[in-house]
Amino acid sequence: MAPSWQTTFVTWRDWTDMTDTPADTPDEHRDGKTLWHGRFAGGPAEALMAYTVSLPFDRTMWRDDIDGSAAHVRGLARVGLLSQAERDAILGALDDVALEMSSDTFVFVQSDEDIHTAVERRVTELAGAAGGKLHTARSRNDQVATDLRLWCKRELLSVARSIHDLQSVLLERAEGAGDVYLPGYTHLQRAQPVLLAHHLLAHGWALARDVDRLLATRSRLDVSPLGAGALAGSSLPIDPAGNAADLGFASVFDNSLDAVSDRDFVAEAVFDLALIGIHLSRIGEEWVLWTSGEFGFAKLDDGYATGSSMLPQKKNPDIAELARGKSGRLIGNLTGLLATLKGLPLAYNRDLQEDKEPLFDSVEQVVLAVAALTGMIATATFVPERMQAAADEETTAATDLAEYLVRAGTPFRDAHAIVGAHVRATLAGEGSLRDLVAADSRLGPDAAALVGPGVGVRMRTSRGAAGPAAMPLQMDSYRKMMARDADRLGL
Repeated sequence: MAPSWQTTFVTWRDWTDMTDTPADTPDEHRDGKTLWHGRFAGGPAEALMAYTVSLPFDRTMWRDDIDGSAAHVRGLARVGLLSQAERDAILGALDDVALEMSSDTFVFVQSDEDIHTAVERRVTELAGAAGGKLHTARSRNDQVATDLRLWCKRELLSVARSIHDLQSVLLERAEGAGDVYLPGYTHLQRAQPVLLAHHLLAHGWALARDVDRLLATRSRLDVSPLGAGALAGSSLPIDPAGNAADLGFASVFDNSLDAVSDRDFVAEAVFDLALIGIHLSRIGEEWVLWTSGEFGFAKLDDGYATGSSMLPQKKNPDIAELARGKSGRLIGNLTGLLATLKGLPLAYNRDLQEDKEPLFDSVEQVVLAVAALTGMIATATFVPERMQAAADEETTAATDLAEYLVRAGTPFRDAHAIVGAHVRATLAGEGSLRDLVAADSRLGPDAAALVGPGVGVRMRTSRGAAGPAAMPLQMDSYRKMMARDADRLGL
């Protein structure tokens, strides 16, 4: 069975080819009758089904639909709307459906419009007349909202745990990097030297914010909509609070209209995932550069690289490139969803069916990307000599020289101009920066000693800075953050 987040998208015709109609299927399902067939003289047109069917993608919520249905059945029994025998018959049928789903033996039929219809149809086949009471006091509107919130609670936690794994690999590589340093860049121009560990943990801290956002979104969506009905609740003596507690929700809805129409939590989740994608894209971009011949800062393990169909010498960073490329897809999922939501009146509208594909796709793509990048970074080999040679370029000491003058009382703007003039002269071929600084009475030999291999990175001493003196405090803070998040993630 594929992971619960993994969704295969197929067309209606593909789907009808994949379904079957067993011999023991009741006539109403064999004839393609819908949940609302009593209101209509005839069955749905194929064009309608082809355009509106959601089962090819929403079947990923099967376990959530079964859990929600079981809680609903227990609630109906608590208030006397089901007998104990009926309750047990339906719950037993739901267990059977869960077994069929998990073993991939469940047989879908062409009248299964969505996962909710499919489960109810099969429960009715298994439980008989009792199964016809499964939908008592429930609409697909509150049913799908419940399913989707349950799905998000589980899958967003899974995403956050996978990000924690990537953060752990960044920490391991940082701990193993020691005093290796490389150029830090602004505008993709060499700026100042930074420890490799510092650079790796910069991505780790960004990912920590992603974990925090996912958990905050998960906390806000932890509200049960079950019992809101189609839009206005029910005249029957249902127990929404009891159902919420049964399903493990932190609270229950206060407004039935809002409960069935709210998709803020989907938009928040898709935003969180898009921003994760952007952070992964930045990592990917750097690794594309670092593993190029021009940089040569790292080498990819063969298991996490690809070759060329034509060029025998190539070793391509496809994982890093796809992490960069798929960020656009994640952004598109977000903007498409927001455009769908912006014009909807209360309460439920079929437009809301469009919330699931972008959500499911974004979760799937992020989980795949995080796993691939985690393996790529864990197995890569760094090339310290290339990193440090690039970082030891004389001009990366320019800021340290300006600050040397500042410590002697020179205003920073004047110091900037003095050092900038020496950099210009160096680039014009008038001498090395070290020699020019040594010959300048305002600077001299002491300042010239700041221009040399490994000197600049050791000058970064302030809190959170990129040098060895500041690194132990950052490492300690990072480890404590990881421990706190492990507790929050149940790891």
